[in-house]
Amino acid sequence: MRRLRRLTLLLLWLLPMLAHAGVQLVVDGVDDPLKTAVASGVDVAAYANREVTEAQMRRLYSQALDQARSSLQPYGYYEANVQGQLEPVGNNWRVTLHVTPGQPVTVTAVDIKLDAQAAAIPAIRRARRAIENFKGQTLNDGDYDSARDALSGALTANGFLDARLVTRRVEVNRGERSAVIHLAWEVGSRYRFGQVHFDGSQFREGFLQRYVPFKPGDYFSQEKLLQLQQALNGADYFSVVNVLPDIDDKKNGVVDVKVELAPAKRSVYTGGPFYGTDTGIGVRIGNEQRWVNRRGHKWKNELVISQNLKTIATLYSVPLPGSNQRSFNYGATYRDSNTDTSKSKTLELVANETRQWHGWVRTMGVHALDGTFTVGQKNGESADAPGIEHGSSNLFYPEASLSRKSGDNPVFVRNGWSLTFSARSTVGGLLSNAAFSQVTADGKWIDSFWGNNRLILRSSAGVTWTNDFSSLPPQLRFFAGGDRSVRGYGYQSIGPKNAYGRVIGGKNLLVGSSEVEHYFTKQWGMAAFVDAGNAFDGTDYRPKVGAGLGVRWLSPVGMIRVDVATPVHNPDDHGVELHVVIGPDL
Repeated sequence: MRRLRRLTLLLLWLLPMLAHAGVQLVVDGVDDPLKTAVASGVDVAAYANREVTEAQMRRLYSQALDQARSSLQPYGYYEANVQGQLEPVGNNWRVTLHVTPGQPVTVTAVDIKLDAQAAAIPAIRRARRAIENFKGQTLNDGDYDSARDALSGALTANGFLDARLVTRRVEVNRGERSAVIHLAWEVGSRYRFGQVHFDGSQFREGFLQRYVPFKPGDYFSQEKLLQLQQALNGADYFSVVNVLPDIDDKKNGVVDVKVELAPAKRSVYTGGPFYGTDTGIGVRIGNEQRWVNRRGHKWKNELVISQNLKTIATLYSVPLPGSNQRSFNYGATYRDSNTDTSKSKTLELVANETRQWHGWVRTMGVHALDGTFTVGQKNGESADAPGIEHGSSNLFYPEASLSRKSGDNPVFVRNGWSLTFSARSTVGGLLSNAAFSQVTADGKWIDSFWGNNRLILRSSAGVTWTNDFSSLPPQLRFFAGGDRSVRGYGYQSIGPKNAYGRVIGGKNLLVGSSEVEHYFTKQWGMAAFVDAGNAFDGTDYRPKVGAGLGVRWLSPVGMIRVDVATPVHNPDDHGVELHVVIGPDL
């Protein structure tokens, strides 16, 4: 026993001398993806950070050459030549593989057998064409497998639920460096939709059927099921939405659909402090009733109290689900605004209809606005000072708008855009103390470039026609300046002036902005920008220019923008303005 113990201790002492710490693998002669394929296809690569004895190393090396050649075959290289070299480097091993891939195998023919009815469906036709396009290309097993599975998936997605792939063969002729693809499907009959059953709904029977984008008897389509899923999620009624075709019980060419639902929290309360240089310090409190009754009506209320703005608003919506997602909306807003150039207290009533329209959100409705206002009065100044204009509004006018936006990420947009067009007009002065017509347009475009950079372009334009400009309240006049206008100037501090030099707003507006952002990390970045624009009357357009730098922070509550800007080439305006904005890009 003593001798055995001594022998064991001797072996443990010699073991570090017989083992090496790891293996360094070097592959040359090819670039990615072939280089990566070779590196991941040899067993020796798994020993980069593992101890290995010389005997193990030589066994692994003897296998590496064949493994490297085999790893290139899925990429069409069946005649690859691999030479190797094994050498110790300190306590490590270095394995060098010199790869000569040779001439690849080319697909010379593609034979696909598919039912004519199925082949005529656009999605299936595109998937079939993707496989046929392999002809003349280098054989690649991964691309071939993906394209073949995509065609199988397209058959299932379009109602051929019994489709079977009965032939899947690739004939490779190494001597001629050619390959022929043979594929054949038995598609069976094409299934149709049956009934849609909702389980767990809190609404009266039949209400949710309006969200279903298909009718019983329509051909089965996974795209239609996805549309149903998205519509129910977008309705914001449910915390769980599972749309499940009952494939196991399909019969007589018909598939029923089961929708599993769980109601979301009915009442949602929001609130908290906020700060914006245009509004000052404030608090916002909101309440939303996701559904008021079993007919799915919605109700939103919001109270905002800040230094320069106080509002209380309510909005009642009656959704009419369907292909265009219509809703009727009725609201009221009381607004008490106090800016550098105007003060107003107004009550606005609105009734409108919104719907999806050719990819846009279309809104059409009527507004009734009543209130008093003061224009040209500076903060702390007496309302009786010369040049200050006082007025009252009593306006009734229809309004129509179109809006659309697209972005790759709702939190941080790398590529996206938004457009909004609106028009409003009194009808011959009916129920109004002034006749006016107004058209506005707003746009924003975001594009990423060179990695962690974004270019942001923004513009706003508006035109007003009226027989009594003095009767229009501040919210229907155009001003420039502020966080979302021309930075470097105070909120609504730019515009036409009266004879006393007081800014009273204009009939027209034209503002543009160009901004470049660079991000050092995922959350932090900086910005440089130039804004230009003005409100004006007639053709007397004299843009004001502001420029500055900013900090960007993608915080847990959203994007926070802090900018410092100053007027440019304007002897009448000077100083530095701080601008803070919290909110999404689009």
